[in-house]
Amino acid sequence: MSGLSLPDHLRTTGMFLQYRVWADRLTYEALLKLPREEIVKPRQTTFGNILQTLGHVHVVDDMFRHHLQGTEHGYRSRQADQILDLEEWWHATQALHQWYMKTCASWNVDDLKEQISFAFIDGQTGIMTREEIILHVINHATYHRGFIGDMLKQIPQSWPANDLTVFLRNHYDRSA
Repeated sequence: MSGLSLPDHLRTTGMFLQYRVWADRLTYEALLKLPREEIVKPRQTTFGNILQTLGHVHVVDDMFRHHLQGTEHGYRSRQADQILDLEEWWHATQALHQWYMKTCASWNVDDLKEQISFAFIDGQTGIMTREEIILHVINHATYHRGFIGDMLKQIPQSWPANDLTVFLRNHYDRSA
């Protein structure tokens, strides 16, 4: 897919990160073709509309980036303080993708198993391994792409299948 060669201990984690990059690209490509009114239209969904859902995903990705770096993220909520336009969210998402891909590729087996302590937004303590954090941000984004897919059906608008099976069949280079 990207020509990225990963050590064996990162092959599965790296494959999931590549899947995330691919699926998010399909999502944004479909959304960027829509009128802005559809992206910000209030809908019966947890975060109110498509744009705010994308903002939420970005905030959670960024929070966990900070957790992995051992730095304070400064968020007071799981929602973005400011809502960027769709292209700005896409650029911000791509930057986080690059950070996660580069950072994960630099880890060894011990790094993956390292436990990271952090505070959730509600103040409760969390402890996850680096690998669990990576799998969480991938799974979290997949979950909310499902919300976005549902909102697209309300327009009605559809997008290409972005399932892991499609990625593995058509886009993943198993030899990398």
